[in-house]
Amino acid sequence: MSLAVALSLSTSHIVHEKRSVSHPHKRRRVNSDAIIPVRIGLRQSNLHTGYDRLIEVSHPGSVNYGKHLSREEVHSLFAPADETIEIVKNWLLRSNLIQEHDITHYENKGWLAVDMPAKRAETLFGTKYYEHETKNGELRIGCDQYHLPRHISEHVDFVKPGVKLSAPLKKREIEKRSSDRSSPGVFPRHLNIKPLHYPGWRPPFGAGGLPLDLQNCGVNITPTCIKALYDIPAACHHEPKNSMGLFETFDAFSQEDVSLFLEKFAKHVPSNTAPKVISVDGGTAPVEPGDDRNGGESNIDIDLAISLIYPQSIIVYQVDDLPIASGQTNTSGFINTFLDSIDGSYCDYTAFGITGDSPGIDGSYPNPLPGGFIDSRQCGTYELTRVLSISYGETEIELPKPYVERQCNEIMKLGLQGHTILTSSGDFGVAGFPGEDGDERGCLSAGRSNGTIYNPDYPSGCPYITSVGATRLYPHQTVKDPESAMQVDIAAFNLATGDGPTDPALQFFATGGGFSNYFCPPSYQAQEVSCYLKKELPFQSLPYYEINADATNIGQNGGVYNRLGRGYPDVSANGAFFLTFLNLTERNFFGTSLAAPIFGSVVTLINEERSLIGKGPVGFINPALYRSKKYPLNTYEMALLTRIDPSVLNDITNGSNPNCGSQGFQASKGWDPVTGLGTPNYPKMLTYFLSLP
Repeated sequence: MSLAVALSLSTSHIVHEKRSVSHPHKRRRVNSDAIIPVRIGLRQSNLHTGYDRLIEVSHPGSVNYGKHLSREEVHSLFAPADETIEIVKNWLLRSNLIQEHDITHYENKGWLAVDMPAKRAETLFGTKYYEHETKNGELRIGCDQYHLPRHISEHVDFVKPGVKLSAPLKKREIEKRSSDRSSPGVFPRHLNIKPLHYPGWRPPFGAGGLPLDLQNCGVNITPTCIKALYDIPAACHHEPKNSMGLFETFDAFSQEDVSLFLEKFAKHVPSNTAPKVISVDGGTAPVEPGDDRNGGESNIDIDLAISLIYPQSIIVYQVDDLPIASGQTNTSGFINTFLDSIDGSYCDYTAFGITGDSPGIDGSYPNPLPGGFIDSRQCGTYELTRVLSISYGETEIELPKPYVERQCNEIMKLGLQGHTILTSSGDFGVAGFPGEDGDERGCLSAGRSNGTIYNPDYPSGCPYITSVGATRLYPHQTVKDPESAMQVDIAAFNLATGDGPTDPALQFFATGGGFSNYFCPPSYQAQEVSCYLKKELPFQSLPYYEINADATNIGQNGGVYNRLGRGYPDVSANGAFFLTFLNLTERNFFGTSLAAPIFGSVVTLINEERSLIGKGPVGFINPALYRSKKYPLNTYEMALLTRIDPSVLNDITNGSNPNCGSQGFQASKGWDPVTGLGTPNYPKMLTYFLSLP
């Protein structure tokens, strides 16, 4: 009698996973002697303690503030229990289908690997394996359900291939499609137009008393303007461990453009200064001016970071080969391959029912397409910088909830190690990128609500990342005036200059902000979110919904936003009228893509100063920034906050982020889902963080 039949008669085995929806692929039984690469994801330990442990090393009131863990300590903390490893391994050996030398255990990866004939795998798991041929000609292996002994099931998170299909086993002819951006759904956060010339514009009142290079910051922002806005001093340190990292994909910088920018707007930096480029899975940079990949995203990230932190160095992580980064493979995954490259344990880490990269969502390597990266994907190949700025993102709904939860867990682990990861919050107010998710404005629909539901951003929704919104000055203002939330009618500007698109959706170019559908407010911001939701502001007239655990009731009862979500952004910085060069031509840039590297540069400068006095990096900064806005609750904080001003950010109280046919949210005193806690006040931030352990 086969085990598959015996299972039906035994109460000791249970269905561990079962497919709820059938795959629309052609399929056939796997040859019984074909070797299947079986991977058993072991249940991780201590995941429920991750948030508390992160707060413990990130909260200024904690005695363990700044005591970040090493990579090895983090791996050990969340690794499967020794008991789990032993129980599952013994079960495999007692099956008499596997010898001990057949089992590979990756100590920090949380899984057991066994390559075995299909007939043995089918017997072991009480299932039938099929080859699935996708529309793209790829072959993947999987099953409709599989069984595990009851006492083993509680120690196993996931078996693959299984209900989740394997990665492509063999690439066949793959349909190609053209694209002028990175993977579908992944968007850089900026727009650029010709430098604006306002008819009849005159320097605003008070500008005459400012230095010449600060008199027109309301219409053209330069590094000099940014330093004046946030009181950032000239940088002077260069310690390799404080290099700043920039994530880039598809878009690649032009050194000629960067050099022109440095020559004109950052004369203190040698014009030939260039970042170090790290190629992740075949990513390449720089490119020549005029290249299709020189869209300006990488240029502005580098321009801002170099001009603010030089002589400190910049590292560009150029991620994914051209076929995948360009969208040719029609994969919409975001940052998984990058996280693989900086943490080898993540490559096959199991969490939330997902192990490793997701076939059909993430690109896979080696990639046989022309120009593809022909080596295996890079796992744990590179070190991550202490500060990383990401100016890309996509709508939360584009990715499965377990997929982003697994990524967010990894970001939490990086925070435990002392890394600060910042991301731009999006550029179309409460909507996604125009055309995203089938709507011309990037809004969501459900029931009778057609294109009116707000479309939250990812990765801003992850509570372990610092989301950065954008602010602006108006033409009648100087750097001495308070900023407002960034909101610009790009369509009108392009019409006035005769350059660029005038699509109606561009009328709503505004800093991204709102509430996640996938994540709840973390404890460090819960009070601020609750306070905002009680304010008498125009958004209160909007209907809302309260998301369920599976995020399946978006837009319920006509609601346009989730009242129970993690709020973003956390902070902001200037994101309008930045003057630089693209394809050797002077341009103005707008967007939260500007804001993220500005705030990241500020954190880098603070890390440098902490290093000088023997202290470590600030790491995950959110708990410290939100905490700095509150009254102390313990003796340690009482002593600390009587010495310094607890408000270390410039509160932004003017502006909003409308879209999707309504007013969006409004900026107000304190935290708001438009500009967060505010923009940097460098001297106060420095004093605050130098005072911490």
